[in-house]
Amino acid sequence: MSLSAGLLLRQSQSLVMTPQLMQSIQLLQMTHLELSQFIAQEIEKNPLLELVSSDQGEHADTPSSEEHPVAIAPDHGDDANGDDAWGASHPEVGRADLSEIDAGFDNVFQDDREPGKADAPELLGQWKSMPGAEAADDYDLEDFVAGQVTLRDHLMQQVPFLLQNAADRLVAQHLVDYVDEAGYFSGEVADIAERLGREPQQVEDLLQRLQTLDPPGVMARSLKECLAIQLRQRNRFDPAMEALIDRLELLARRDFVTLRRHCGVGDEDLLDMLSEIRNLNPKPGSSFERSTCETISPDVLVRRGADDRWAIELNPETLPRVLVDRDYFRKVSASCGKQKDDQAFLSDCMQSANWLTRSLDQRAKTILKVATEIVRQQDGFLTHGVDHLRPLNLKTVADAIKMHESTVSRVTSNKYMLTPRGLFELKYFFTVSIGSADAGGDSHSAEAVRHRIRALIAQESPEAVLSDDDIVVSLKQGGVDLARRTVAKYREAMNIPSSVQRRREKRAMAKLATA
Repeated sequence: MSLSAGLLLRQSQSLVMTPQLMQSIQLLQMTHLELSQFIAQEIEKNPLLELVSSDQGEHADTPSSEEHPVAIAPDHGDDANGDDAWGASHPEVGRADLSEIDAGFDNVFQDDREPGKADAPELLGQWKSMPGAEAADDYDLEDFVAGQVTLRDHLMQQVPFLLQNAADRLVAQHLVDYVDEAGYFSGEVADIAERLGREPQQVEDLLQRLQTLDPPGVMARSLKECLAIQLRQRNRFDPAMEALIDRLELLARRDFVTLRRHCGVGDEDLLDMLSEIRNLNPKPGSSFERSTCETISPDVLVRRGADDRWAIELNPETLPRVLVDRDYFRKVSASCGKQKDDQAFLSDCMQSANWLTRSLDQRAKTILKVATEIVRQQDGFLTHGVDHLRPLNLKTVADAIKMHESTVSRVTSNKYMLTPRGLFELKYFFTVSIGSADAGGDSHSAEAVRHRIRALIAQESPEAVLSDDDIVVSLKQGGVDLARRTVAKYREAMNIPSSVQRRREKRAMAKLATA
């Protein structure tokens, strides 16, 4: 056998992850906020891209700016695409007629009109703090909005009335800087004293004086100290209450028998003490917290139509509307002439813009497909409630819409659906299947079973508290075959205490109600 060099021509197919393909995959799992930021970055880099508003959507040359509502009958009927209702009812109006409706813009925006005058022009010069404000003819209401007072500002406003020494005020200002949003002091007295060159006892005394500031319980180092400070200010920190504060772990376990023994009080006195504890504020700084509340915008809207079918459509507020400015591309291409670098740059921009618009269109269609199949599968939940939530997995949806499971997983991540029963994440509808107690019966959703457990515990009385075994029997009578350890796991996941703790708490609440 001789060895020799030779040429061989071979054809093969392989899947290559190009940057554009990776971009399309990343777009699927982006939230609305992340997608908006990504599009803003692309528009900044690409001069051919333009973000249009919803009222300009008809001028976009990409399908991603359109919405296609889908109607699904409650009996799992076939999908039907919605038509343009206005266009169908007015066939006599052509597109050419529509383009002439607002063709004239003469004398529409009159810039020569008289500017708006202030309601009190004689006081306007005093309100405006900027130079030249006296000559202003208009004012902005945002100039008069009061600033938000933070917890640190509130404490520092009280320090001059508490401390007369300037050096003590500087130390107090340093101590206030260690207060977190809940109002607790998170610093170390020894480290602060060494850093400021003071004795640790002096810093400790200042901290104790600062703990008398408003709100009550502020600058405490622990929950016990916070509650103790509030009780001292109410003159209710007696030895029995001190014993109760020192054993908060017993209160958390609702071990009232042991608490009564350590505090040396009777049932009525213990109930009064527990009532006082409930009236205290464990987070004194919570009223000053100014954390921004983020509103969730649904990606899919589901409503029941007039024909008793579910109508599914994408939320136009979260649907990005991006168009490619082809007129600008032609103008710039003509002006560039034969400059290869400029032509290459424009060609890359056009290719990137086209790919982005196609990816956004594919993203919108994929989300709509997945949401439509979820609504078809979970029609019972939308009609009757959580008890009728069916077990569902990614493979079932992926096989129905002819896609891969990983694609469905990316689509359902951080996407929300607004239904007549509330706002739910798409992953909420995917639950584990639990077998039926009856032979040949339908399986149950894990979320529906957890709802049944929660309902059974909410209906129990202090004299008949259900144990985990009792819950297993009740579920089996309802056709759910579940082990006791699984019931315990679901109960603990929902932060529901054991039957012993629930019995103690319910009896204590019953005595408190009758007292």
